[in-house]
Amino acid sequence: MKSRLAKPFKRFAKKDDGAILVEFGLVMPLMLLLLAVTLESARMMSSYQSVIAGVRDASRYLSRVTPADICTSGGNVAGLTTTLKGIVEDDKNANSLFPPSITVNSVTPSLSCVSGTYRVNPAPVGTVSANITIQFPLGGILSLFGNGLSSVTTDVSDTSRIFGQ
Repeated sequence: MKSRLAKPFKRFAKKDDGAILVEFGLVMPLMLLLLAVTLESARMMSSYQSVIAGVRDASRYLSRVTPADICTSGGNVAGLTTTLKGIVEDDKNANSLFPPSITVNSVTPSLSCVSGTYRVNPAPVGTVSANITIQFPLGGILSLFGNGLSSVTTDVSDTSRIFGQ
């Protein structure tokens, strides 16, 4: 009686038809997750580096167009907000530098006058800060594995000494 029951199980254990399909079904979700994480990480880093370059360019522009004596003569840099936002977002032909998944929420210039033993005292220092939101197109795939991340909002800033015109 024992051998009669064991015979079908032995035959079943020797057959491996469809095993690859089952293994693929088990591994595929993990492969999709790794692919989505890799693509979104690469997209986010590329976008973030583009925004850093734009903010750096805007900060350089601010350091050149603001008068060097702004700390002693008075004034502010708030009037340059629109121009600086254009420098962060667009190239010289007014074409957008970023894909639609990146939104520049705001660009804020600021001025501080630093006292010390500088050639110009107080020394004017300009800062350009940008608030950006990066959308993740593949965030839906990540939500299949738990809490999905659809977007990230962060600030990028750059500081430079104001040299004037």
